[in-house]
Amino acid sequence: MGGKNKQRTKGNLRPSNSGRAAELLAKEQGTVPGFIGFGTSHSDLGYVPAIQGAEEIDSLVDSDFRMVLRKLSKKDVTTKLKAMQEFGTMCTERDTEIVKGVLPYWPRIFCKISLDHDRRVREATQQAFEKLILKVKKHLAPYLKSLMGYWLMAQCDTYTPAAFAAKDAFEAAFPPTKQPEAIAFCKDEITNVLQDHLLKETPDTLSDPQTVPEEEREAKFYRVVTCSLLALKKLLCLLPDNELDSLEEKFKSLLSQNKFWKYGKHSVPQIRSAYFELVSALCQRIPQLMKEEASKVSPSVLLSIDDSDPIVCPALWEAVLYTVTTVEDCWLHVNAKKSVFPKLSTVIREGGRGLATVIYPYLLPFISKLPQSITDPKVDFFRNFLTSLIAGLSTERIKTSISECSAVISAFFECLRFIMQQNLGEEEIERMLVNDQLIPFIDTVLRDPLLQNGQLFDCLAETLSSWEAKADVEKDDQTAQDLENVLLNFWGKLSEICVEKINEPEADVKSVLGVSNLLQVLQKPKSSIKSNKKKNGKVRFADETPEPESNKQNEKCVSSEGENSKGTELVAEPSLTHNSSDLLSPLRKKPLEDLVCKLAEMSINYVNEQKSEQHLKFLSTLLDSFSSSQVFSVLLGDENQSIVKAKPVEITKLAQKNPAVKFLYGKLIGWLNEDQKKDAGSLVDILYSALRCCDSDMERKDVLDNLTEEHLQWNSLLQVIEKACSSSDKHALVTPWLKGDILGEKLVTLADGLCNKRDLESTSESYFSEKWTLLSLFLSQHVKNDYLIGEVYVEKIIIKLHETLSKTKKLSEAENSDSSVSFICDVAYNYFSSAKGCLLMPSSEDLLLTLFQLCAQSKEKTHIPDFLISKLKNTWLSGVNLLVHHIGSTYKQSTFLRLSALWLKNQVQSSSLDITSLQVLLSAVEDLLITFLESEDTCLLGDYIASVMPASSEWEKMRQSLPIQWLHRPLLEGRLSLNYECFKTDFKEQDTKTLPSHLCTSALLSKMILVALKKKIVLENNELEEIIAELLYSLQWCEELDNLPDFLTGFCEMLQKMSITFDNLRVFGNTSGLLQLLFNRSRENGTLWSLIIAKLILSRSISSEEVKPYYKRKEGFFPLTEGNLHTIQSLCPFLSKEDKKEFSAQCIPALLGWTKEDLCSIDGGFGHLAIFNSCLQTRSIDDGELLHGILKIIISWKKEHEDIFLFSCNLSDASPEVLGVNIEIIRFLSLFLKYCSSPLAESEWDFIMCSMLAWLETTNENQALYSLPLVQLFACVSCDLACDLSAFFDSTTLDTTGNLPVNLISEWKEFFSRGIHSLFLPLLVTVTENKDMSETSFQNAMLKPMCETLTYISKDQLLSHKLPARLGTSQKTNLPEYLQTVLNTLVPLLLFRARPVQIAVYHMLYKLMPELPQYDQDNLKSYGDEEEEPALSPPAVLMSLLSKQEDLLENVLGCIPVGQIVTIKPLSEDFCYVLGYLLTWKLILTFFKAASSQLRALYSMYLRKTKSLNKLLYHLFRLMPENPTYGEASIEVSNKDPKTFFTEELQLSIRETATLPYHIPHLACSVYHMTLKDLPAMVRLWWNSSEKRVFNIVDRFTSKYVSNVLSFQEISSVQTSTQLFNGMTVKARATTREVMATYTIEDIVIELIIQLPSNYPLGSITVESGKRVGVAVQQWRNWMLQLSTYLTHQNGSIMEGLALWKNNVDKRFEGVEDCMICFSVIHGFNYSLPKKACRTCKKKFHSACLYKWFTSSNKSTCPLCRETFF
Repeated sequence: MGGKNKQRTKGNLRPSNSGRAAELLAKEQGTVPGFIGFGTSHSDLGYVPAIQGAEEIDSLVDSDFRMVLRKLSKKDVTTKLKAMQEFGTMCTERDTEIVKGVLPYWPRIFCKISLDHDRRVREATQQAFEKLILKVKKHLAPYLKSLMGYWLMAQCDTYTPAAFAAKDAFEAAFPPTKQPEAIAFCKDEITNVLQDHLLKETPDTLSDPQTVPEEEREAKFYRVVTCSLLALKKLLCLLPDNELDSLEEKFKSLLSQNKFWKYGKHSVPQIRSAYFELVSALCQRIPQLMKEEASKVSPSVLLSIDDSDPIVCPALWEAVLYTVTTVEDCWLHVNAKKSVFPKLSTVIREGGRGLATVIYPYLLPFISKLPQSITDPKVDFFRNFLTSLIAGLSTERIKTSISECSAVISAFFECLRFIMQQNLGEEEIERMLVNDQLIPFIDTVLRDPLLQNGQLFDCLAETLSSWEAKADVEKDDQTAQDLENVLLNFWGKLSEICVEKINEPEADVKSVLGVSNLLQVLQKPKSSIKSNKKKNGKVRFADETPEPESNKQNEKCVSSEGENSKGTELVAEPSLTHNSSDLLSPLRKKPLEDLVCKLAEMSINYVNEQKSEQHLKFLSTLLDSFSSSQVFSVLLGDENQSIVKAKPVEITKLAQKNPAVKFLYGKLIGWLNEDQKKDAGSLVDILYSALRCCDSDMERKDVLDNLTEEHLQWNSLLQVIEKACSSSDKHALVTPWLKGDILGEKLVTLADGLCNKRDLESTSESYFSEKWTLLSLFLSQHVKNDYLIGEVYVEKIIIKLHETLSKTKKLSEAENSDSSVSFICDVAYNYFSSAKGCLLMPSSEDLLLTLFQLCAQSKEKTHIPDFLISKLKNTWLSGVNLLVHHIGSTYKQSTFLRLSALWLKNQVQSSSLDITSLQVLLSAVEDLLITFLESEDTCLLGDYIASVMPASSEWEKMRQSLPIQWLHRPLLEGRLSLNYECFKTDFKEQDTKTLPSHLCTSALLSKMILVALKKKIVLENNELEEIIAELLYSLQWCEELDNLPDFLTGFCEMLQKMSITFDNLRVFGNTSGLLQLLFNRSRENGTLWSLIIAKLILSRSISSEEVKPYYKRKEGFFPLTEGNLHTIQSLCPFLSKEDKKEFSAQCIPALLGWTKEDLCSIDGGFGHLAIFNSCLQTRSIDDGELLHGILKIIISWKKEHEDIFLFSCNLSDASPEVLGVNIEIIRFLSLFLKYCSSPLAESEWDFIMCSMLAWLETTNENQALYSLPLVQLFACVSCDLACDLSAFFDSTTLDTTGNLPVNLISEWKEFFSRGIHSLFLPLLVTVTENKDMSETSFQNAMLKPMCETLTYISKDQLLSHKLPARLGTSQKTNLPEYLQTVLNTLVPLLLFRARPVQIAVYHMLYKLMPELPQYDQDNLKSYGDEEEEPALSPPAVLMSLLSKQEDLLENVLGCIPVGQIVTIKPLSEDFCYVLGYLLTWKLILTFFKAASSQLRALYSMYLRKTKSLNKLLYHLFRLMPENPTYGEASIEVSNKDPKTFFTEELQLSIRETATLPYHIPHLACSVYHMTLKDLPAMVRLWWNSSEKRVFNIVDRFTSKYVSNVLSFQEISSVQTSTQLFNGMTVKARATTREVMATYTIEDIVIELIIQLPSNYPLGSITVESGKRVGVAVQQWRNWMLQLSTYLTHQNGSIMEGLALWKNNVDKRFEGVEDCMICFSVIHGFNYSLPKKACRTCKKKFHSACLYKWFTSSNKSTCPLCRETFF
């Protein structure tokens, strides 16, 4: 309905906001209205300025405060809350004077809002009040009386945060000493407010019934009552004693009101709780008044004794105790036996209803205050009381709660002791207490183990101790006599129930356990009491005489703030014991021992007779606590026969003397050796009990040694050790035996047997496992940082384990799975994990080294299964962890650290590692180093890396062992120059798995320093820079290799995954000295070091600015060395023009006047020319005269030292130096042609061209030496020069020929170009006879320039070839022999496994294709009138190649669904197959386009029959990209017509490899474009017959990317067509994609409109009629249909279709009749005229139409007259 932003109705001037209304009212009337409850006079505290106009009346209140106070009167909770928070902030921030202005109005607001229903508002009010107090301080005093009542109530708020806030405010206003004074000052006002709330207020008077819901009103009322009651209590507690009298009248009037007493029965528990708290306080502070009101107090409190609400209960019981203490005659006003006790009994029987911990501590104080008059008869009363207590114990709630159970038991014993003490000497009560209560109670607890958690035994022991102590203290007294009688009776009865529990063949497990626990506690009572006793204060009433010890009550202290009661005082509990001795009282010792002996005798009988397991366990626990000769004598009974005679003398003597030893040999050993694994623990406990009875350690050692040698089995031994480890007492008994020789030797023998599985006793897995556990226990358990057994035996056992581990490599994986390795791991792990204080011994370090080696080697070498490897890893890591934490700085003393470093060094340098092995090694080393980092010794890691680091000579040796093939690419690309043969002549493939040692070492050390750097550990001696340099060397070596093998690619990927990269190392470490190191090495050695610097600059890892200082002094690089030369060559691409000029200037003078030897040396012509070439390569020298000058110098070299120039000679005699200088000269000439713009003289042209041809002849003659790198390089640069010259002359135009010498171009064409191609064409054939020639391999480097040169061959040169004849005998061909030879020679090379050859062959054949169809045209007549559909194959050699390629592509692409794009990896085998296939189709389509319409029909029929085109189209839709955007066009979204592979021409370049990934997609798009353009009908046919999914994919793709391009080209071709038709005009409209043809002959005018579809050429072309004059409708329809048919079914352009149609119409007008099958004169497919006439009706038909008619109708009758056609 309404809303804040709703437009107000026009004319409605009344504001909706109440504030604005008040303001409006003030303005209109000029007065301030007085609101209900708010007076308008200044003196009235109720006044709150509610409107902004109030400044006129009272300027004391700040306007902002007035606004806030007004908000506080709002009903909305959020408004009030925010306003109160704002008020608090303003109180803090504003001046004191401004805040003081609010004080007159604050009490009224505070009193109202502190009772607000919302608790957040109440809390915020108190917080704001505190801020107000802190600001105004003592100025609050005048308003205290009106505030204090509500303030006290606020401190008792049921919402704790609000109460705390109010207390904080109170404490901020008054320090603790002043608080009683402040309360006393306002006591009358407080009492008035609180009494009003308690007696006068109702829910409806506290809240407005009209606006506040009933539920909310009641909640507020109950809270106010609760707070008022608690506030009254607080008032009583805080008031000083001298002020209490003045309030007595007020309280008397309150207590006289029945409404007050009714609160004790109120339905709300909070009110009842507050009421009882107030009653307690009244009893405490105004006892006289309470005595006067005894008739009301007693029923109110005592009759509520069964109130079980958890909120009320604590306060109620406190009130009960205060009532019975304060009001002596309280029992006169209630019927105790009928009303109070039954209620109490019910509560206790029900276990306190979940409040046992609250109620039961009050029971003893309660019964202690009961007068004798109401407890008579005592026996019945106490019996009922204690019976109820015990009954309460059986409730489920008590059993499940330990604390409640303990509370009940404590209460029972406290009350029992009290009753006993009060009635000692009264036999009836004594018997009742012991026989009827205590003994049944103990019996109940013994049967139920849940109750045993409640400290019954401790309480019982405490009770007995108190009785015994009292009897001891008061000797010769009647009291002592009575107590002794009680105890005697107790032990008799206890003995009976214990015997009853044990004397059963199937004794109850729980009962037996209970008896043993009870006896244990009774034997050591004081220590048990000490450990379990709660530190509780005891309360007694000060006005009574101190009661005996048993009457010390565990009474709860009354707690209330500020209470300083005279009535009670806290007193310390007297000590229970006379001294700290644990000696038992004689009153307990004798009966307890008798009971134990009786139970032991009974148990042994059951064990002997029935082998009772339960009795055996009981016996073991009994003996554990009571191991004495007396008990063992009882156990032996009458069996006094001597032990086996064969024992040593000392054992025999000991057995005679000691019944325990006799029992051990007579009984225990027999039981132990029986296979009773269940009882083994109990039997071993008995063994320890027997040992405890021996007098000395030597006696125990003798017994145990004898048992070890002859009697004890391994499982028993294991139990003995485990018990010793679990208890220091037991360990002390057996220490001499553990450290002795006999046990040690036995364990060494055990270890040997286990490791080698030589144990014949048993072969079960659990049996072995048990023995291993025993061994592990001995090695891993330490007592006081010492081994259990002698250290020498520990070492011997470890040596045995080590020997076994060392043998694993010789075993198979299956054998290792079954071997002891897993157990050894467990034992070693436990040993290492536990040896915290013990230093490792040498044998342990050897074991650790073997463990590490097994984890750091691959699975293939160690034959260890995976589950064992992870175990081994955990084991050695725990060992290393121990080692690094305890070796301190003694690195060299640790065998493991020293030997592991040596082993690692050896592994990477001399061991043959594959990728997996290296990966395993690196991850193991990483784990090792991470453990090192935990050591306190920060140098440890650095020292370890230093010990693995190879020396300089070792690095050099590893670098030299790297295969040298990396040089191929830098040599070919001209980045480095060489003039010596450093290669091996045979290029054998490296081992395909083993990584070179340099790679492994650099990877390992890089990984190590990466771990170190991440933890900021500083390495010394430039190790960081050296390791990074070697890593860069390894990576550069990998990068420079051609055809990087898989294992090296895997190595590089592994480094990336492990983050071992230069960038990471540089981020973590300081590499300031690295560049200097690299430059030094580059200038010393050149080669890869130089390339590393170039790579770093190129990858922007370092900037070219950082490099500048290192080449500032150009003279420093001269005289040239190989290192200097390579450094300059690598830097060239990054040097500025000035720097390059300086280097060039240094070289030019050096090129003059060399001798023949100097010309070929590095510091001579070769080196300086190489530098010049490197500078020239980056186009930095544009000085034409300088270039000409160098050319002249080279020409002068030819004159002076012609034999240096390798013209038409055999290279086997040529030295590498001469080859080197020739290569640089040729390079210079190529660069000269590219970058020299000034014209050359004729002699210079002659020199360049003649030299080029002579070098080519040398290349051609030395094919056998191509395997030599420098010869291969020589061949490459020679072909490069020929290629550059071909490109130069190919690009000459009329403008540029003017600068060339006369006849130069004709000489080039007639002689030089012919000479090049006459060498290259046969060379191509011979070179490609080697079938496997990858483009990237060095041996085929010269293929690229040679093939590129061949692309410049002219058609004439190709036709006048001198190739050997190649003619297929089975080939049917119309081509002349020389042409067929070219095809047969070149076409198969389209499948050659090298891209340059494929592209060169394509370019050559492309020039021939247009020539070929004319030879078929000449023979066209022979295909005319055959009966069947005629077909003609394109060149057979092309089609046979195509069928091979189709098979290959079926393997590559056949399994991929159409529409799923396949990415072909560049230069792979599949790449060559797909490239050859697409190039073959481009040639076929070029051939097709060059043919005439009739031939095209025949060729297309052939393609349709072979289904080749269908296969092509399916493959294209697997190869064309989804988004064929071209290059960067994808970024330029703003461009309306983005470039695509369909709009841009494909440049098939041989040298350009950057675009290789786009080669196949672009080529596929190009072929699809050609297919659609030249064979639209066939594509349309395929599209219509394809399945729906393919149909949609093709339609969508073609419409989006191809149709627009083709439509535009088709329309453009019509517009630009030069074809003229006699009698027909053709026009095109590009925007509407229409072609309009107008045919005119005599008076007849025909106008046709051809509309291209949006998915042209897939969709049908529609033909519509324009003007029609002089033509019959039927004829018109026929012609329209004919044109539509031609355009749909002919493979050609619109112009060709129109030409065909015009020809048809012309023939019609010439009188040629239509064929009556297709209703056309000219056949729509093969363009023939109707020739076959029916002899009956004389009608003529097309041969093809008749053939189709006969085959489809299965008849040979005339379509018209139905006569037989012959």
